[in-house]
Amino acid sequence: MNSKNPKGRGRPARVVREQLARERRRKRTLWTSAAAAVLLVLAGLIGWGIYRSQQSGDFTPPAGANPDGTGVVLGSGPVPVDVYEDFICPICRTFEQQAGGTLDQLVAQGRVKVTYHPVAFLNRFSSTQYSTRSSAAAGCAAEGGKFREYVRALFDRQPPEGSAGLTDNELIDIGAGVGLGRDSFGNCVRANTFEPWTEHVTDAASRAGVTGTPTVLVAGKQVQASAEAITAAVAAAGR
Repeated sequence: MNSKNPKGRGRPARVVREQLARERRRKRTLWTSAAAAVLLVLAGLIGWGIYRSQQSGDFTPPAGANPDGTGVVLGSGPVPVDVYEDFICPICRTFEQQAGGTLDQLVAQGRVKVTYHPVAFLNRFSSTQYSTRSSAAAGCAAEGGKFREYVRALFDRQPPEGSAGLTDNELIDIGAGVGLGRDSFGNCVRANTFEPWTEHVTDAASRAGVTGTPTVLVAGKQVQASAEAITAAVAAAGR
């Protein structure tokens, strides 16, 4: 009796072929999924790069800004001083009242070069993003050559935390009060011309490790935000 069965011999071969086909399909699926994941990652990185460029790359600094556009420079003395302020920060107002005159005097004496960084850390303490709006208005004042005068006036009329802050019209009135042209300055404020610059200044301050306001650096080293500490640090750096 012949025990050979051609159909029986063909069944194992067919099973093997089917297994190989399934393995090939599985590998194609894995490669397709991996390629899709890579494309998603690349798309995410490109999107993030575009977003960051829009956030801190597309800005125009006002007149008097430093080369990297992170602040407005006053004076040309040998000792660099960096001042980070937020216009709704009550402690910044106190600092301005106590030490602002000292900084102005040091600038007038030719001893320091002060870079003011008007940051917008405290938008959450107003209902209209006052930190950003006032900083952008200060940029308009710098463009008109009245940055320091405008900063002093802003702090004199500082709104309370938790309020809506000053209106654009009130910001414009302050500018006109310090000698800025109402029409040109008003157009700059209403158009939010320097809002992208404000975002850049704030982002750069965060990257530099500044976490609060006021923050004062003399020759690159943080000092107490007081007239006495600043004067002593400037004297030490100038030796």
